[in-house]
Amino acid sequence: MILEKARLIRPYGGELVDLLAPRANLLERAAYANTLPYVQVSARVVCDLELLAVGAFSPLRGFMGSADYRSVLDAMRLADGTLFPIPITLPVDPGSDIEIGRDIALRDSRNNILAIQTIEEVYAWDLEETACKVFGKFDTRHPIIAEMHRWGKMNIAGPLEVLRLPPHLDFIELRRTPAATRAVLESYGRENVVAFQTRNPLHRVHEALTKRAAADVDGVLLLHPVVGMTQPGDVDHYTRVRVYKTLIDNYYETDRSLLSLLPLAMRMAGPREAVWHAIIRRNYGANHLIVGRDHAGPGPDSKGEPFYGPYDAQDLVAEYAEEIGVQPLPFTEMVYLEDEDRYEESAKLVPDAKVRKISGTQVRQDYLGKGMPLPPWFSRPEVAQILADSYPPGHRRGLCLWFTGLSGSGKSTTAEHIVNLLLEKGRNVTVLDGDVVRTHLSKGLGFSKEDRDTNIRRIGYVASEIVRHGGLVICAAISPYRATRQDVRNLVGAGFLEIHMATPLEFVEAHDVKGLYAKARRGEITGFTGIDDPYEPPLNPEITLTAEGATAEANAQLVVDRLIELGYVRADS
Repeated sequence: MILEKARLIRPYGGELVDLLAPRANLLERAAYANTLPYVQVSARVVCDLELLAVGAFSPLRGFMGSADYRSVLDAMRLADGTLFPIPITLPVDPGSDIEIGRDIALRDSRNNILAIQTIEEVYAWDLEETACKVFGKFDTRHPIIAEMHRWGKMNIAGPLEVLRLPPHLDFIELRRTPAATRAVLESYGRENVVAFQTRNPLHRVHEALTKRAAADVDGVLLLHPVVGMTQPGDVDHYTRVRVYKTLIDNYYETDRSLLSLLPLAMRMAGPREAVWHAIIRRNYGANHLIVGRDHAGPGPDSKGEPFYGPYDAQDLVAEYAEEIGVQPLPFTEMVYLEDEDRYEESAKLVPDAKVRKISGTQVRQDYLGKGMPLPPWFSRPEVAQILADSYPPGHRRGLCLWFTGLSGSGKSTTAEHIVNLLLEKGRNVTVLDGDVVRTHLSKGLGFSKEDRDTNIRRIGYVASEIVRHGGLVICAAISPYRATRQDVRNLVGAGFLEIHMATPLEFVEAHDVKGLYAKARRGEITGFTGIDDPYEPPLNPEITLTAEGATAEANAQLVVDRLIELGYVRADS
């Protein structure tokens, strides 16, 4: 009888969509796809394509057409009225191959053919409108809004035939489709399934929370971490999955918990995303979802304020819980009770309770950043060791100092002094100067907005690789546009410090030994930043400097002092 009840957790919309081409026709269809013009889609579209194909986005049967897209933006519903809060689209640039009635192949970055898209509709979309309606505001500090500047200007839609799922070579045994996940969950014979959404390592507070949530409804725990695209700067999924496997194997009941991976490209859309997560988990067989504080929040906006209220996501999931068929299990902040050796919600504590807690920032900066072991009350020893192995102390970690400012504002001069101060303290440094890069890496690019963006993204890509391998890189380029700088921040991740050389235009013009500003004023140079092309200053940089009233030596020392404070440089070296 319990098994029978467990099977009553129906997919959202009543059935799991399957877009995979029949195996019998696969070779024939693959040969046909090889003859087609193609679009090389982004990593985000690849994630969406996989989850569309296996039914994780059921009842959605393909990338959204204009009617569904408009309805989702305005009402969080598909055109037929079905609740669905996030637009799933296939953006492309206009071209001769993008014609209604034509078949095109969809290829990934390695040129693998994944699907055939029949184009039945081509429609324009508006970046600012989409950002405001999905994310609540237009602010390029949001990582997805910054990324959207690079998306194609048109969306295409029509019947989708998936020939193969994106290839994965890691943790294959943990990558289950919704159908396979549901089958395992049903075998446990319990009526309720509690899903836990996560993109972070799990510490003992999360362990206590998830165990309590499953016990409260006498259910099975589906530990369902995102291993697609998450927030830039997050712990990589290889490290996280090692943590999850260690905990599941050693600290959870094997007959009441299941670890399965979700190749989702998150949008960091807060409340809307929480509703989306509930729909997805319903398709994987869950009827409860743990919704935490600031669920799927992207961090601070350009003014340093949160994008969403801490419990907005919990409220929105609760509003639609009956319609989705997934009940939210909301939890407030949990803290460690030192005298009782357990975790409890802070809202349930007596006023004088003796508690301990460590924030995520403290974990990164005060413990991992300084090479200090995480305390056993906070993290299981195996987890602490995995994190210590993957994340060395700050003085051995990668870092990008990104200088931005007007031409002549003091970026390169300050960078030169920083290099010498860092070398004195034992940190090797790579410098990517804007003028030098244009001579080599970006030779041939002009000064249109598109070429400037390409130049900055090339610098950002090289910087991200240096940071990934533990190096320290200083980038000194005008980089005039906020969205492009945010794009680079996303690419580099946690080790990105934006340094604004906020030297006023009047000062740099007065001290312009090259005479470039004078030529721009006379019209001899066009498209010059600060004169006839805009400079968009950072709204919330990590460090702000100016050459007016300060020497390059003094500015460089301010930067190095900050790096010592953050643990990227040893104070006594």
